[in-house]
Amino acid sequence: MDYEVVHEDDVPLRTLSEVYREYIERDEEKDPPEVAVRDIDAALGTERMQVKLWQFEPGDEIEYHAHLEQEELYYILEGEFSLKLGQSGETEIMHAGPGTFYVAAPRIGHGHRCIGDEPGTVLAIGAPPADDPGQDPHRL
Repeated sequence: MDYEVVHEDDVPLRTLSEVYREYIERDEEKDPPEVAVRDIDAALGTERMQVKLWQFEPGDEIEYHAHLEQEELYYILEGEFSLKLGQSGETEIMHAGPGTFYVAAPRIGHGHRCIGDEPGTVLAIGAPPADDPGQDPHRL
């Protein structure tokens, strides 16, 4: 692949459980709406990074987790979020809005929840690509 171009509307929207079916089991009748994701990396055919566009309804979250080898960069495009960042036992919780970048190194816990009254969108870029949906940071 030398280059590729795609518009977000041309990338299918999936739910979190479709992406990580073995990681999160949800009861459709009991659980709130799920975080939705567009697999930009698959649409572009990237080989050395993962690129996801996460779309949240108020209250939706990506649970606190860590990756063994992947570094992740996040950028909040819209919405208000509560971020949980840092090693287990040393986490910091902060609020962030549009225009905020944050990063998590391998083995460093991170997660975020949409806390505003409006939906939120977060761009996530990770390298190298990771097949695992994340590890429990309390056990690393």
